[in-house]
Amino acid sequence: MASIVESGWLHLVTHFSDFQLACLGSFFLHESVFFLSGLPFIFLERAGWLSKYKIQPKNNTPAAQEKCITRLVLYHLCVNLPVMIFSYPVFKFMGMRSSLPLPSWNTVLTQIIFYFILEDFVFYWGHRVLHTKWLYKHVHSVHHEYATPFGLTSEYAHPAEILFLGFATIVGPAITGPHLITLWLWMVVRVLETVEAHCGYHFPWSLSNFLPIYGGADFHDYHHRLLYTKSGNYASTFVYMDRIFGTDKGYRKLKALKAGHIEDSSKEM
Repeated sequence: MASIVESGWLHLVTHFSDFQLACLGSFFLHESVFFLSGLPFIFLERAGWLSKYKIQPKNNTPAAQEKCITRLVLYHLCVNLPVMIFSYPVFKFMGMRSSLPLPSWNTVLTQIIFYFILEDFVFYWGHRVLHTKWLYKHVHSVHHEYATPFGLTSEYAHPAEILFLGFATIVGPAITGPHLITLWLWMVVRVLETVEAHCGYHFPWSLSNFLPIYGGADFHDYHHRLLYTKSGNYASTFVYMDRIFGTDKGYRKLKALKAGHIEDSSKEM
């Protein structure tokens, strides 16, 4: 397996420059993973399939979904791609490389775990700042146009927010200078995580059912359907930041009420 990966990587670095791989390659990889993982949730919602797992009964209109897609393409081309291009010198300066040998899986895993922890911490505080009155009204309210989120709404946001909260995603790699393959893997798992958190469905196989510290769709969906002053659940990936700082009290109370209702119903049966 390792030799196959190295052979494929050798082909890439032989035919493309560092700049092409780090900027254009990263952009195309991001777009592919993002839309391939996010679009199915639009089709699920429109077809009404797996509706018993849908967190909110309300559906978005086709016009609202199409508006989201159109804006995303515009933002990705006009914000995300330039950021990747202009941040390239910083990553190179910090030690990012694309040459062989590839890093060990232990190194890759350790770095990605570090990125998740750091991103969640930075995102939590940045997200709380965006829920202050002025910033919510003028910036963050764009993301909250969709009170019933679906996968692609994860990156639907004001350009200023894309830059502001995007910092949380890139700060880890920027300070560690990883191999490009580590950066790509981090980008893939981060995109999949945020799409899942906004997908609007809570399945029996959802990761939050097996990993208690992981928030997932049910955790973040609560954030979207409440008023900005009462929403809580600000963290991007894990639940412990909100638990530590008491910003998940409403969510935990609702979960407890639901659990009690289910328990009472089972006793009646």
